[in-house]
Amino acid sequence: MEKLLLKLAQQLDALDEASLMDLWSKYALITERFEPTRRWEESALILSLIQAKHWKNQLFNYMLAKTSKPQPTPGDGAPNLGFALESEKKKAASEPKETQCRILSFHAPKVKKSPSEDSEE
Repeated sequence: MEKLLLKLAQQLDALDEASLMDLWSKYALITERFEPTRRWEESALILSLIQAKHWKNQLFNYMLAKTSKPQPTPGDGAPNLGFALESEKKKAASEPKETQCRILSFHAPKVKKSPSEDSEE
């Protein structure tokens, strides 16, 4: 099972995010209109894969930028990506605190205009 997931991850990572995002609206629309069919299930998985690639690239860019800047302190506007920095882990281990989570909203990506669309206006 793990080998299959690794192969899927490698194949997904090889795909161009921009090309995938062109398909986002199509699969979001199909998924939004629930029907108990195989087509709907496959569309939901495709949409999830597109979102996964997009999220991975956002996370990669955030982590890359973070390595070139000083470490953010909690509350300075750094996004909550679902895991803690080493300093936060040590602090959490030494003092009990409530478990918190962040709910990510599900929304259509911002579409960038191509240069040809700008010239038509």
